[in-house]
Amino acid sequence: MGWGRVARSYDKYALKKIHVKVGSRPSLQYHERKSESLFLLSGLLKIEIGDTEDSLLTDEIHPGEAVDVPTGKIHRVSALEDSIIIEVSTPELDDVVRMKDDYDRAGK
Repeated sequence: MGWGRVARSYDKYALKKIHVKVGSRPSLQYHERKSESLFLLSGLLKIEIGDTEDSLLTDEIHPGEAVDVPTGKIHRVSALEDSIIIEVSTPELDDVVRMKDDYDRAGK
């Protein structure tokens, strides 16, 4: 009956629609302040997530599934198919510590 509300609320939040082409992957990264949730709208993703680079767990994300990425968690997605991700996060958009990057953005 009716519609559900999101379990978490923030005074401010950010929403991104991210297109990731098959075979590509954004940075291996973490955030010092930002937390985010990733919802896979379409496609197929591999996610790596963990507390350290040596302890990353790998899983697949299918359409309709979501993953919470808490502050400080190291993470990266890789597109196994062309994918569209909806990212909802706290508003610290410049809070990205890139550890490894296929596009030479590491450390930036």
